Amino acid sequence: MKDTLVTVIGGGGFVGRYVVQALLRRGARVRIAQRDPRTAWFLKPLGGLGQTQFVAADVTRPDTIANAVAGADAVVNLVGVLSGKFDSVHVAGARAVAAAARAANVPTLVHMSAIGADATAESNYGRSKGEGEAAVRAAFPDAIIVRPSIIFGREDAFINRFAAMIEKAPVVPVLRAQTRFQPVFAADVGDAVAALIAGDHAGETVELGGPDVMTMGEIIRWIATTIGRDPTIAELPDIAGSMIARAGFLPGAPITWDQWLMLQHDNVVAPGAVTFANLGIVPAPLAAVGPEWLVRFRRQGRFGRRVADLAA
Repeated sequence: MKDTLVTVIGGGGFVGRYVVQALLRRGARVRIAQRDPRTAWFLKPLGGLGQTQFVAADVTRPDTIANAVAGADAVVNLVGVLSGKFDSVHVAGARAVAAAARAANVPTLVHMSAIGADATAESNYGRSKGEGEAAVRAAFPDAIIVRPSIIFGREDAFINRFAAMIEKAPVVPVLRAQTRFQPVFAADVGDAVAALIAGDHAGETVELGGPDVMTMGEIIRWIATTIGRDPTIAELPDIAGSMIARAGFLPGAPITWDQWLMLQHDNVVAPGAVTFANLGIVPAPLAAVGPEWLVRFRRQGRFGRRVADLAA
C-alpha cells in the first residue's frame, strides 16, 4: 500500500486510531477527516514525514465530504453514534460519504456497520445501521461493509465502563446476562480494514468477532476477576431490566430503551460469513490483552497485580 492515499473519516476516534496505525504500518498515506481535526493531531507522530494529513469534515454536512475524499485511492467511513441522531449519521451521513466517493471516482470504499444491522430491527441503532448499509450499496455498489461485534481496547467505552462500575460498587446488576457477544480487539479491526483495502474484496460484507463467544454475565465476571474485585453480581430478570431501560438509567451504567432492544439479540458472527479467517488474521482474545490496561482498576494498580501474581 506504499503511497496509497486513504481517507479515514473518523480516524481520530476509538477505532479510527487503530485503523490509521494499521494503514501507516503498510506504508499508506492517510488523510484523517474529523469535525475538529485538532482532536486527531496526536496521530501525526505515528507516521513518517508527510504521511499523515488532516482535514475538517462532517458526515451530516455533505458539502464538507467532497474535499475530504478528493484524490483518495480508498475511503473508510467509521462514523457512528450510540444515541441521538441515528438517521442523520448512520443513513444520510453514510449515503453522503458513499455518493461523494463515487463522484470522486474513488476505487475502494469501506463502510463500518455493526453485527445486528437490519433495516427491520426494533432498535433505532440496528435499523439505522441496516438502512445505512442499503444507502451505501445504492450509491456505491462495490462498497465493502464491515460488521464488528463489540469492540474492546484500551480506550473503549464498554469493558472500561463496566470495570469502573465494578471497581466502585459492592453490587453489580447485570441486564440480559445470557445475551452472547464475540468481543473483538480494536487493533485486529484496524488490521482487517487495512487488509480489505489492500486485497480484492469489492462488494463483500465482512463480520468481525474475536475467538471467544461470551455472555454478558461471563464478561462481567471476567472483568471482576481480572481487576481483583469480588462484588455481588445480580442478574436481573427481564421485567426489572425493561423497567430500568424505560426509565433511561441504571446507577453507574446508563442504558437507554434502544440499547435494551439491542440486548434482545446475540451479537455474534453469522455462520458462513466472511471473517478474519478469510483475511489471514488471527484475532486476539480479550484475556490476552485486556489485563494490560484494566490493571488501573485494581486496588493498588500495577502493584496490586504484582502482589496477586506472586500469591498465585
